[in-house]
Amino acid sequence: MLDYGLDLSEIALEVALPDLRAEGDDLDAVVSAEPDWSRPTPAPRWTIGHQIAHLAAADANVLLAIRTPEKFAAVLEEDADAVAAEGAARPRSELLDHWRAGRAEVADALGEIPLDQAFPWYGSESTAKLAVALRLMETWAHGQDIFDTVGVEHHPTDRLKHIAALGFAGRGLSFYAAQLPLPTEPIRVELTGPDGAVWGWGPDDAAQRIRGSARDFCLRITQRRALDETGLAAIGDDAKAWLENARVFL
Repeated sequence: MLDYGLDLSEIALEVALPDLRAEGDDLDAVVSAEPDWSRPTPAPRWTIGHQIAHLAAADANVLLAIRTPEKFAAVLEEDADAVAAEGAARPRSELLDHWRAGRAEVADALGEIPLDQAFPWYGSESTAKLAVALRLMETWAHGQDIFDTVGVEHHPTDRLKHIAALGFAGRGLSFYAAQLPLPTEPIRVELTGPDGAVWGWGPDDAAQRIRGSARDFCLRITQRRALDETGLAAIGDDAKAWLENARVFL
């Protein structure tokens, strides 16, 4: 199934790709200024080094899937914790250079392949549009762990719109992972962006509704904040169940 059957029409690759690069640069500025990558982050047993190693490994996996798709099956056997630990054991400067080179290379590759070119991705097939959105989401989410660790404010930007759009498109994952039936009614999501603009998805007249800030919504769907730590509000049982079990990855 291509792109997991998700409707990605709200994600514009020509905008999301530069935003992916910018998100990486913002995180780079923070980790470059932090000398101690052994500091523990909110992710259990993961240090800053683990977080950066994980991002670097994911970039490498995208490149493998695009360039040698016949070899991608081996990635499915990897243990994410072990891969992150192996990367974190590398010298800080070496890992930083490795991550920088890899994220630039994957962004270039995703910008060069045809929009309809499919490549394997964890039980499905992906395209550049989904891969860019996923890399942006992961960079932002794992970056949030690092921002929290070093005590630097993670200023929200309009890049959150791509993550929120991905979260809306993939809302079924939350119900699937929680072993709940898929909603039978449409859900309307209205989020306030950093500049005060309201971003909306779903029918305007839907009875099931979610409202709040884009930042809180993205923190929730990436499981970086508990629901009661956000200002999100839900109307309707399905909307409430979505927020209670929210996720944008399996």
